[in-house]
Amino acid sequence: MNEPARRLSVIVLVLFLALLGATSWIQVINAEDLNQDPRNVRTLYREFGNFRGPIVVDGQSVVYSTPVDDPYNYQRSYTDGELFASATGFYSIVYGRTGLEQTENQLLNGSDDSLFWTRLGNLFAGEQQQGASVETTLSGSLQRVAAEALGDRAGAVVALDPETGKVLAMVTSPTYDPALLAGHDTSVVNENYANLLADPAGPLINRAIAGDTYPPGSTFKLVVSAAALESGFTPDTELYAPQELELPGTTTTIGNYGGVACDPSDHMSLADALRVSCNTAFADLGMSLGWGVIERKAHDFGWDEPLDIPLPVTASRLPESPDAAQTAMSAIGQYDVRATPLQMAMVAAAIGNDGTLMRPYLVDAVRAPDLKVLSTTEPEVLRESMTRSDATDLREMMVDVVSNGTGAGARIGGVEVAGKTGTAETGRDTAPHTWFVSFAPADDPVVALAVIVEEGGDGDRGATGGTVAAPIAKAVMEEALRLDAEGDL
Repeated sequence: MNEPARRLSVIVLVLFLALLGATSWIQVINAEDLNQDPRNVRTLYREFGNFRGPIVVDGQSVVYSTPVDDPYNYQRSYTDGELFASATGFYSIVYGRTGLEQTENQLLNGSDDSLFWTRLGNLFAGEQQQGASVETTLSGSLQRVAAEALGDRAGAVVALDPETGKVLAMVTSPTYDPALLAGHDTSVVNENYANLLADPAGPLINRAIAGDTYPPGSTFKLVVSAAALESGFTPDTELYAPQELELPGTTTTIGNYGGVACDPSDHMSLADALRVSCNTAFADLGMSLGWGVIERKAHDFGWDEPLDIPLPVTASRLPESPDAAQTAMSAIGQYDVRATPLQMAMVAAAIGNDGTLMRPYLVDAVRAPDLKVLSTTEPEVLRESMTRSDATDLREMMVDVVSNGTGAGARIGGVEVAGKTGTAETGRDTAPHTWFVSFAPADDPVVALAVIVEEGGDGDRGATGGTVAAPIAKAVMEEALRLDAEGDL
């Protein structure tokens, strides 16, 4: 072979190898990235062309796929979409997936490894691939009562089963209808999404578990009380409770709600300080305990811990190395203490469950298309937050809050309710956020919950957790007790 021919053959060989390498890279190594590229219309057709499994509440499909006559084959439909959007999320050909539509996507679309034999059977039978059904822990009735009680006020309600960690209700307000984003007309979907994003009320934010966290206000006094009990205090231990408390190293003072004295003697028991939610008593107690003691107890309740249920939960936060004055503010749930409503429901649940905090979960079971159970979620201990003895003491203190203190708005005839109010300054020139955390019945709770109403609901600067949030909690607890009595919870 002459020299020009040899050179040409080398060039052809190099080009062939380059073509082979590029093809292999595209088809094998880069295949997943190309499949996930939102510009890849074939991926969209393939994904939407499969029958996607339903999301189930109380045995009924609240999200399901229906056949349509277009290239996508199926349309995702939502029953009571606004009611369950905080859990289900949306499934959109334009904006992807959120909520359980995202976290359980491989199960819902049928590609999960647990569905291998199902897919194989579909292949041999010449049938279309089908996804699994995802059964949630939500109680539809409890979810509806919580949503109706909260109304159109911005905020959230989270209800848990203290014994198992099941999420019984998870309501966020304002909400949205996932069907607005599930359509196949992209121009309409784009317009709907733009309107939701532009809404200053933030309907796409899941206030129950994500988005911004909140100052917990006086509900954080439960954590400080737990720290005090662990440190040797008793409910009868006397605390310093002046009308105003000077903060060391500053010219600032802490006062009580309405500027009143908690007790004429400037001293009161730990139990009484919780009952009337005395700021000065808990601020002084926080400095006496020291931040390290409070911080460790907050960690015992789940602060600063990554969590998914399986929806990702924003971690609740604590201040870093606060000084004495900042510790005093933190002890009443202000300064840099932040929590999600789920976090505060976990505090209530742990106290009600004799000090044991169960891991919250939203998916109860997964079933194959033939209804065979593929998996179930087993209750799991997340933390031992308190000793049984300390939890009993704190529970009795919380009962007194409802029976004789600031939580009177949550009283239920014939039932002992344990609760704690919270009224949290926002750091802005607005009305305070109002909180209530509780569980019932106090001695053997079937539900533990947290309620937050942003800025008192209507901007009333005199709003409190006892007047605004407690009645919402009462409505949810009454429904939970009714369902439990009928064997439906």
